[in-house]
Amino acid sequence: MPYRWDDTQNETDLQLWPHRSLSKSGFKWFMGSTLLLICVPLVSVMGTVVLWGLLPFFALTIGLMWFALERNDKDRSILETLHIDPDRVELVRDNPRAAKQSWDCNTHWASLHLHPSKGPVPNYLTLRGNGREVELGAFLSEEERLELYEELQDRLTSFRTRIG
Repeated sequence: MPYRWDDTQNETDLQLWPHRSLSKSGFKWFMGSTLLLICVPLVSVMGTVVLWGLLPFFALTIGLMWFALERNDKDRSILETLHIDPDRVELVRDNPRAAKQSWDCNTHWASLHLHPSKGPVPNYLTLRGNGREVELGAFLSEEERLELYEELQDRLTSFRTRIG
């Protein structure tokens, strides 16, 4: 699961992030292998004028692939942090190329909602309170949102009982 709980006695923090299937070392291996495989056909034209005609296209291919993978990695660097304590619930979303978004509410009035089929995606997960409804874990799979809903509902109920 791409999320982590950090519990203490009086508060809990949840960090959520998208899956990242390509690590930095995997990126290096992929780019190195691709460069090597693209250079194989160039061996047959070494020492000819054709090499100079093909070289810019191979370089452009490698450059565009590098750019696309780096851009994808940056786009996936979303981090959502949910802080729950007896007094308030706060959700902060760090976006890669946009302003930071935040939402907060009194813990007693915060409500968690799972929309199995009526949201934009199955098992659409939202937090409601303070006059707003915000999405939580948009990048998680259906099963992960369902599991997160159950865990988060338990923690919110736990904090509400502490309030009294």
